[in-house]
This record gives sequence, C-alpha cells and structure tokens, in this order.
Amino acid sequence: MSDGFSTRAIHAGDEANPTRAVATPIFHTSAFRFQDADEGAAMFAGMQAGDVYTRWSNPSVTELEVKVASLEGAEEGLAAASGMAAIAAVVLAALQSGDHAVVDVGSYSATNTLFAAELPRHGISATFVDTGDLAAVEAALQPNTRLIYTETPGNPALKIVDLAALAHFARARGLRTICDSTFASPYVQRPVTLGIDVVVHSATKYLGGHGDVIAGVAAGPHAWMHEAKTRILRTYGGVLSPFSAFLVARGIATLALRVERHCTNALAVARVLAEHPAVAHVAYPGLPSHPRHEVAARQMTGGFGGMIAFEVRGGVAAGRTLMGAVRLATLAVSLGDARTLICHPASMTHSSIPAAARQAGGISDGLIRLSVGIEDVDDIIADLIQALAAVGSESEPEPVAGRAR
Repeated sequence: MSDGFSTRAIHAGDEANPTRAVATPIFHTSAFRFQDADEGAAMFAGMQAGDVYTRWSNPSVTELEVKVASLEGAEEGLAAASGMAAIAAVVLAALQSGDHAVVDVGSYSATNTLFAAELPRHGISATFVDTGDLAAVEAALQPNTRLIYTETPGNPALKIVDLAALAHFARARGLRTICDSTFASPYVQRPVTLGIDVVVHSATKYLGGHGDVIAGVAAGPHAWMHEAKTRILRTYGGVLSPFSAFLVARGIATLALRVERHCTNALAVARVLAEHPAVAHVAYPGLPSHPRHEVAARQMTGGFGGMIAFEVRGGVAAGRTLMGAVRLATLAVSLGDARTLICHPASMTHSSIPAAARQAGGISDGLIRLSVGIEDVDDIIADLIQALAAVGSESEPEPVAGRAR
C-alpha cells in the first residue's frame, strides 16, 4: 500500500540525507570533497552519482525535489531560487527559437511578462487565450506551437481550467503542457495525475507557508526535469540555496494541516462576502456561483484552496479604501501565509499590465485578492466586515436637503 499524502510530506526525500540526523541538515557548502581523482572524474562524466558543487546539486535541495515529486505523483522534481526561476527553467527547456506557445490570459503577471516581453527576445512567440476554452485554444494554435501553459486557479481572478480536458486536447495534438498550481498546492490539486506534463509552484506560498522564504519548484517527466536542471538552472544560475530548501521542506511537513484550515476558513469567508451589500461579486471555486464550480469539484480534493477574489463596489477608490481599513489582515502582495494577506491587484500586483489586458484577465478595478490565513475565522470575518463598512459609507449618496435619511 502506498503511503498517504501527509506521510509522504514528512518522509519522502529522507534517502537524500547522508547523515544519521533525523532532520536533514542544512548543507551549507559550495563544494563537496572527492575521495580521489578517479571519483571526481567519474562524477563529472556522469558515470557516478554524487554531489559535486551546490550549483549542480545539494542534499538539502535534493530532499525537497524528491518530496515535491512524490506529492505531485511525478517522476522527478526540480527546485529553484523562486517560482519564476522554476517557470523559466521548465519553459526554456521545452522551447527554442522559432517555437510558439499558447498561454492562459489569466496567468500571473510575471509569467505574462516572461511570455510577452522576454521570450520574444529569444525568438519564442506566444498567444494569450482562456485555456479553459478549448475552442479558443484550438483557434490560437500555429504550425510551430509546442506548448500550452495554463494556471488554475488563476491569479488573481480564481479562474478554473479543466486540466484533464486540456491535457487530453494537448496530447492528441502532440503538445506539451505546464500548469501553475500555486493557488491550490499539491494537497488540493495534482495536475500531473490529471494528465498535465509539468506542474510548477511558487514554493514561497503554501509549500513554505510562513512568509519567510523565496523558492520555486516543478515536477514532471525525468527527461524534461533533467534538461531544465542541467542545461537551464546550472547555466543561468537560478538555483535554490540549501537554507531555503530546508525551510520549504520543513513547511511541507505541515502542509496538509495548514491547507485544511485555509480551505475551511476561506469557504466561510467567501459565503459571508457573497451576501455583503458592498461586494459586487465573489470568485471562489467552492461556491456554486463560480462558473466552473463543477470542474473545480472534480479536480480539487480536500477543499477549494485559501484564495478568494472579490470585487468591491466603487472601483479603484473603494479598493484602496478597503486596503486602509483592515486591521487584522496584512496588506501585502504574497499569499499562502499563515496570516491573512490582502491586496488590490489593479494598483499593486498587476498595475504594470495595461488596463485592457487586466480586464481580459478578469481583473476589474475594484477586485481584491484575499489570501485567507489560519487565524480564527470569526476574527477574519469581523475584520473584513468592519473594513467593508468603511467602503460602504464612502459610497453612500449624499442626503437630499430637507429629507431624512
């Protein structure tokens, strides 16, 4: 019988620890000693396994890579210095000059920038569509299309993509697929088991879970991960430090416990927000009102994640008012932290994206991104209610002279 998720979150990767320590030590070393010249030559030639130089591999990092692969049901894992380093590594390993990619229009802003501004400098083009609409994906395909890149739930509008359907579509056409599953975490969603080739995460978020590390991971086929690690990460240098690997691996040990709480808190908060008069719209995959709720229910297990997007009435001004009125929630741009985090994408995380492109990605001027933490849920709700009262009072019309309000 295979071990359960939490058991693997704790024990997977133990074999990378060459010591007798229960917790894998932080191997803070730049290089590793060879027993003799023959061993060094054999390792450099790839004829003998072993750590040579931390830019190539390190036991602390290897433990994390094995752990992530196990949780995702993938052949091999990759760990990098940030989520974007992991994304860039797997994308560059899959594409070359002259290739084309179809990318979800609702992808994370830095991913959007990578495909729209940086990769064209390398002769790689991209078309942005809703990858949940297979007809739109079909229309975007070109003879040189090699990759479909999706993100679900989408950042920040919580758009859901049917991963099994997209994977089937891509494989029938000989195309590779990558899914950013950061908003879900492996506890909630495992794209590889649904047919997606490679899954990527900003490990800064739910995997680390405590707002104290920057890291990225990916998991997928051995050949693809090997290419991304040996050709891209080693050459471009976006490798993860041993200390950061230790922090992420430690965070993963409690991933199931934390995400369960994130999910139950978020569902309760989403239900309250959906009934509030100052809120025009709530996007949460766990609500039946979400347009792809049924898809989310099929591919997300153990809950619907800790992220909520909601639109306050009054646009940018209302969004900024809400930001200034919260007391418990922390005004910050990250997510997946133990504490509740809140931000206004139109003026913060996605302000660099043109307004038309933001609207196409479902980012309205009044959209709020809420990363629901693991505090007592009644306290989170109370904070949002009092902050929304400030938004509501500003949007109330002025009283007509001579008439009681």
